[in-house]
Formats: sequence, structure tokens, C-alpha cells
Amino acid sequence: MTKQTISYRDTGYFSKLICDYIEQNDTLKPFYGRFPSVENLMLQANEKSLSFSEENRSILVERLLFQNKNTTLSEATTLNIKSLRNKQTFTVTTGHQLNLFTGPLYFLYKIISVINLTKQLKSENPNYHFVPVYWMATEDHDFEEINYFNLFDEKIKWERETSGDVGELFTEGLDKVFEKFSSLTGNSDTAISLKNLFSEAYFKHNTLTEATRYLANELFKNEGLVIIDGNDSELKKLFIPFAKKELKQNNAFSAIAKSSQKLIQAGYHEQVHPRAINLFYLQKGIRERIVKEKEGFKVLNTTIVFSEKEILSELQKHPERFSPNALLRPLYQEVVLPNLAYVGGGGELAYWFQLKDYFEEVGIPFPVLILRNSVLLIPEKLSKKLDRLEMPVEKLFLSSEELSAWFIKKISDIPIDFSIQKLHLKQQFKELYDLAEKTDKSFLGAVAAQEKKQRNGLNKLEKRLLNAQKRKLKDQLNRLLKIHRQLFPDGSLQERNKNFSEFYIEMGDKLVNTLISTIDPLLMEFMILECTN
Repeated sequence: MTKQTISYRDTGYFSKLICDYIEQNDTLKPFYGRFPSVENLMLQANEKSLSFSEENRSILVERLLFQNKNTTLSEATTLNIKSLRNKQTFTVTTGHQLNLFTGPLYFLYKIISVINLTKQLKSENPNYHFVPVYWMATEDHDFEEINYFNLFDEKIKWERETSGDVGELFTEGLDKVFEKFSSLTGNSDTAISLKNLFSEAYFKHNTLTEATRYLANELFKNEGLVIIDGNDSELKKLFIPFAKKELKQNNAFSAIAKSSQKLIQAGYHEQVHPRAINLFYLQKGIRERIVKEKEGFKVLNTTIVFSEKEILSELQKHPERFSPNALLRPLYQEVVLPNLAYVGGGGELAYWFQLKDYFEEVGIPFPVLILRNSVLLIPEKLSKKLDRLEMPVEKLFLSSEELSAWFIKKISDIPIDFSIQKLHLKQQFKELYDLAEKTDKSFLGAVAAQEKKQRNGLNKLEKRLLNAQKRKLKDQLNRLLKIHRQLFPDGSLQERNKNFSEFYIEMGDKLVNTLISTIDPLLMEFMILECTN
């Protein structure tokens, strides 16, 4: 396995916001707290220890043990859960939807990022303990975002009717998914292991929450990963004071709207638009927004209404029925966890940047924000083909059109660059411009028009020559473009499209082990891994 890196900006796949953050652009500094480093994370630990109570730690440990009572936990995970009672223990957290069979590859990268960061922190600060946490987004309700995964360019989709939060969905109807999955994976030892993993997760667990917990635990239990479900009545009791303020004062909206406007003025975009009330009402088959009306409160798309007194009573008696949206969930996480850092993708961090002022207003420490690691995995067969084409892997981040032009110019036996001719043309017209200065403006305009015409003519000839060479060298070009499509499916990053199983079939357990041994969460560069003997 060979490793090299490329800056996020140079990949062309990351937003200006994220690139500016990684490069610590001054414009973005008002929107976050501490920048990721071991030293800053320990400063964060000192701050967090002042606001996170022993009572909260006890409740957290009890609920984690309860949630995992039917899960076979490793000794490392059990010790990590129990260690959370200790005031010297802190978490590093990532969150993700309950995608079918983990969904896209970056599910692995997120979790390995938090695992490796906790190891690094522990190594440099042995008097403290650090726990990697995966927060399951069990309360999400967008089934269409999570009901499929891609394998060998095939979309494997779970078809069924749904409503409410996805975590409560029963795992029925997945036999057809399994049939298609099995037909694509084959019968190698690694393929059989994958099929067993799928079967155990989805056929021996009743809900999507239980299946996802099993799946993540099986993949990472030896690394001490702790899996938490925020849809928990006892944990939500800790959030009651903040939910109450949200209902009565709409304080999240005012603070987040101001921050969002500042981001826009600084040249960035608002990732998520705040609502007057950023809470959903959650019951069996229902997860709908709560809105304020003259008479009180209404749950959209239902007949459920409350007076202010009634909704506050409902919150006190049934906190589990109140579900934070994307902008309020980060606060909920930080209230129930002794957390130092949140590891997320570019889209996630974009809405975290809207939240710092709100966190300050409610008196909760704002965590360190860390961009999850990104990886391009190049299988051994493709790596060898790239070597034969003498193709530098960093050029693969070009678009298909840009890559084609670059490659043809590289391998062509005749130069496809009219720079010398263009320079010569510029020199010729300089003499004509000097002459034009001595006569009237009409001649000057004629010279400019002629220069433009001839410059355009050279550009067209250069393009025609390029296309002619593409036809002549089409076999080599097609081999390269085929590789490019495999590594960048649908013109997007591999990690956003492919499922881990495609690589597990080839590498087995070596896949996860290799990623754990190479991913560096504080590196802040895009990683390219070529599989070699």
C-alpha cells in the first residue's frame, strides 16, 4: 500500500468554505472556536470539564449500557463506556445516518477518523482517556437518502412505504435486497463473510437502529467504538431546559440567523435555514415540525395542537417526543456528551459554522470542528494500469474533459500547443498597433478586430489538432477514461458513491486495518491509497 496526499483545494471537490477553514483563513475565524490540534483539544478538555457534571456522566453511562444490553460488546468498548464516569474522560464524536449496509465509503472514514484521533490524544496525554463515539441519526425521516447502496455500478435499493423516523423501521422486505447483493458479490471467502454480516445485521434484528448498531459494532468493536442513540427519553430529559427555551423564546432562530447573515456577508453560503422553532414532534409514524400559531402550537400535517401550557407539560412528561432538527441536534449532542470535537463532512461542518454564537448564548462549549478524512482507494489492478500509462494519480482529479486534453498532449508525438505561434502573432500585431497609433481610430479598431479573428483561428486549429490526436490515440485514451470512471463514478468522489463491500471483497479485513493504520485525522489533506503487493 502506497500513500500520498493532495490538498483539499487542489482536488477541486471541496467548497471554498471548507478550503478556507483548512487553510485557517482569517475571514472564517469568527465562526469557530479552537482549530484542530492536540494542544487545542486539551484546552477544550479543560473548558468542557467545567460544564459537564458528574450527574450527566452517570446518566450517560447508564443509558449507554441500557442501549447496548443486547449487543455483544468487546472489552475495549465496555471499558470505554464505563470510563465515561471519570471526569478525566472525554469523547470525540461523529454522526451519520442509518444508511443501508453503511451506504457510501465515507461512513468508514468518519468512524476511523474519531478512532484514530482518540488514540493520538491518549498517546500524548496518558493521564486522560478519550472515547470514540458514533452518534446514530435514528430520528431522521428522509428514507430516500438512506435506502440504498451502490455495488459494482449497481444500485441496490430497499423498496417500501415509510413514515416517521427511520430508526423505528422494521427490517422487513430486505430479502430481495439480499438476493441482489448476493448475486453481485460471488462466493469467495470474503464475499461469504459480507453476506453473513448482512444477514446477521438485517435478518436477526428487528429495527434499522438495531441493525445499524450491530453492523457498526461488528466492524469496529475491537477499536472500542461506542455507539449512541440520541432517541432516548432519559438523555432527552437533559435537553429539556434548552427545548423549553426553543419553544418559548425562539432563541436559536435569532442567534443562528445573525450568524448565517454574517457568513453570507463574508462570501459563504447558508447551509441550513433556521426555523422559528427547530424541533420536530415525534410519535409512532410521525416526525413533523412544530410551528407557533396564535392559539398555541401545531404539529404540521397532523391534527395535533397544544396550548403553551400543554406543550410545556408534554415536554416535561415526554421529552422523547421532541426531536431536534439538523441545527439543534449539535447542541443536544454537546449537552449529553463530554465531547471535545465533532468530526464531519464538508456539508456538516458548513452548518456547524452557523452555530457558534448560539452555543455561546446558551452557555455550552462549542466543540473543535474536524473535517473527516477523505480517501481515494486505488485497487491493485487499476494501480498497475495507471503505472503502464505513466499516469500521475493527482491528475485523476481533473474532469474527464480536462484529463483527456492533458493526457493527449502528454503522449502525442507532435506538439499540441500553439503558444509559440500565439506569441509570434502578438509580436506582429504589436507592430501594427504602433503603426495604428499614428493614424485614425478606425484603423486601430480594424487591427484589434483582425487580431481577435486570427487569435480565435489559432485556438480553433489547436482544438481541431487536439481532437484529431484524440481519434488517433483513442485506445490509450479510452483505457485511461475507463479507469477514471471507475475511480470517480458519475464524476464524483469515490467515497460518496461506492460501498465498502466492493473493496472488502478484494481485501477482506485488511481493508479496515489498512485504513486504521494510515488515516491521520489531523493531517487535513486528501489521501490517495494505492493497493500494491
